[in-house]
Amino acid sequence: MQTTPRFITNKLTNALKISPVVFLNGARQSGKSTLVQSRTEEIWPGGGLVNYVTFDRPTQMAAASAAPEAFLSAFDGHLIIDEVQMVPELFRTLKVVVDELRISDKANINGKYLLTGSANILALPKLADPLVGRMTILTLYPFCTAESSGGKGDGLERLLKMDFSGIDNRGLNLIDAIKIASYPETATMDTSSRNIWFDGYVSTILQRDVKLLADLEKISVLPNLLRILASRAGNLINDADIARDAGLNAVTGKFYRNILKMMFLNFDVEPWFRNINKRLVKSAKNYLSDTMMLCYMLDLNLEDIYKNKPDLFGHVLENYVATELTKLLSFSETKAKLFHMRTSDGKEVDFLLEQPDGSVFAIEVKKSDSVDIHDFKGIKLLAEMIPEHFTGGVVLYSGKEAVPFGKNLWAVPYHILWQ
Repeated sequence: MQTTPRFITNKLTNALKISPVVFLNGARQSGKSTLVQSRTEEIWPGGGLVNYVTFDRPTQMAAASAAPEAFLSAFDGHLIIDEVQMVPELFRTLKVVVDELRISDKANINGKYLLTGSANILALPKLADPLVGRMTILTLYPFCTAESSGGKGDGLERLLKMDFSGIDNRGLNLIDAIKIASYPETATMDTSSRNIWFDGYVSTILQRDVKLLADLEKISVLPNLLRILASRAGNLINDADIARDAGLNAVTGKFYRNILKMMFLNFDVEPWFRNINKRLVKSAKNYLSDTMMLCYMLDLNLEDIYKNKPDLFGHVLENYVATELTKLLSFSETKAKLFHMRTSDGKEVDFLLEQPDGSVFAIEVKKSDSVDIHDFKGIKLLAEMIPEHFTGGVVLYSGKEAVPFGKNLWAVPYHILWQ
């Protein structure tokens, strides 16, 4: 069993100390089951009996569906339930059981239930609503580069602090870093083996898992829809155009795209805007949740496009940075949120990190190994727009050194992400 340490473990442990129910969701094969089964002593340092059931087993699923309250009461100690979204009846029953335990066994209620699932229940209010105030939701993504390569996972904090002293590539070039920032099963595979794995993975999700959550009349269009989204990675989302390319009407196309999001195959980076004297675009940008899956969906060879198709590689690279920032945020103690910014006249910043206090940090993505001051034009515009809240900005590039370009402006190598 793969036991690579996952950086979310501390956050998971802390959540179990303060919440009766913790839901760890994320894509299939992202490592949820391995984490909760192989590291129970870290997750529950106080010890105690830990029971594990998975609803991938038909008998367990049937028992829980038939009598959810009896099923839950049959277990003493902590209970891990894997693929919990397959028995939606359980969520309302969990509310009742938790409320009863708060009266009868309040001292031991926190950390009682650890749920895992490969569907985002925040997109399913009927499941999430009964456990409001009783459940903490965390997301486990596939490996980030730092996890795969044995890093510390503090790249995001170092970015926000603009602490670039002592950073190095840790023996990784950019192509290798992208390859290993993937699912645990595929992180060390060669291209041929990885493509075979993705064949089965995508088919399983789109032909089996989706059917368990939604009755889609045109489920056969989902693979093509995922390819269309892959081809538009990093672009502003236009649901009407996407739907037309997929042969769907706009309403159905948006619904189907959200189904793919619910299965953690794609995600949006929301637009940043404020009431300032600039007209800002209010459309989200689309990315695939795994950059090697993006290459698979578009039949791309990463090394080939890096050498021969720089414009196309730029889109792949932006997708990688979007996924890495999302992963780093998932286990970071910072409460920053990820956005992008674009003005109505086309000026943009690829990514913004906004803190709860309103402070904003800017990140621009550049594929080349050199930077000049013109690469900071979007960041400098942002600084002029919100001088009281702008804390700094970086241009990520393929060079080897962190170089200052003015007050709180830096060109920084990509390997800051996998420190």
